Amino acid sequence: MILNPSAPHDRIFAMRAKKKAHGHSTRFVRLQKNYCFACGKNNPNGMRLRFSYDEARDRFISRFHLGKRFTGPPGHCHGGIIATILDEAMGKVNKRHDVIAVTAEITVNYLKPVPLNQALRVESWEVKVDGREHINTAEILNQKGEVLARSRGLFIAIDAEKMFGKFVER
Repeated sequence: MILNPSAPHDRIFAMRAKKKAHGHSTRFVRLQKNYCFACGKNNPNGMRLRFSYDEARDRFISRFHLGKRFTGPPGHCHGGIIATILDEAMGKVNKRHDVIAVTAEITVNYLKPVPLNQALRVESWEVKVDGREHINTAEILNQKGEVLARSRGLFIAIDAEKMFGKFVER
């Protein structure tokens, strides 16, 4: 089958075939412009994190560098940005169940300062699913594989059309 990535229907199948995790997971949201601060390619001020799914390890992974605009302590990332990255990574895990799930609770353990201008990665995976409740975890690691920050989050699956429909261009 030949896919036309510019056609909305084919774009969905092309994304599934590549096992990429860009934006959000449902057809409803995927067809809209994505202004998400963490992962949205249409947000000029956003982080534009791009995730891929590692089937062998059953994890979502994003590799990134943090520039000066994300400064907290001198030479290091602001804690709120660290929480944002971990939250986004954990949210991607819900794609495995093809649901949109909003963050209900997140716990972050800041283990070591997260440096700016260095190669970093975030990895996330599922811990447990119980009905609409999805519990996921994520870690930010440096080039040596040291865990710099770790999180655990509770996500609640929602009806995206009902919750966000009035904000979507038709």
